[in-house]
Amino acid sequence: MNEVRIDKWLWAMRVFKTRSIATDAVKKGRVSMGGTAVKPSRGVKPGDIIEVKKPPITYTFRVKALSQNRLGARLVPDYLENLTPQSQYDLLEMTRISGFVDRRKGLGRPTKRDGRDLAAFRDASYADSFFLDWEDDDDETDMADSEM
Repeated sequence: MNEVRIDKWLWAMRVFKTRSIATDAVKKGRVSMGGTAVKPSRGVKPGDIIEVKKPPITYTFRVKALSQNRLGARLVPDYLENLTPQSQYDLLEMTRISGFVDRRKGLGRPTKRDGRDLAAFRDASYADSFFLDWEDDDDETDMADSEM
């Protein structure tokens, strides 16, 4: 086996859950080799570098070996090397943290967890705010006016 279809290899390496999802991603131009988009029938060989865009980040893999069959998760590192820079993972973490704030249109109603996260964020950011002290100052001023 000298070459394997790129969509089949991405599915076998567990980059995508199903082969049809892998094929659709390749057709939409989210998979590239050497900076150029490829077709699903494109063959991969050991040593090729593949870039996969899964918003919000771009993964980069080096092909170590070929397989047409889906592998167990423990065997995947024998067949591919993950070259994704740490900055991409930092971007992914920032997206997860922002969660509710940058909620995309069409994702539906926020879950209970989203609501709790937003409330915790709001409570933490306003804990030392001057707004809380401002209400107390009004009470003191009103009392001073009433004494006059």
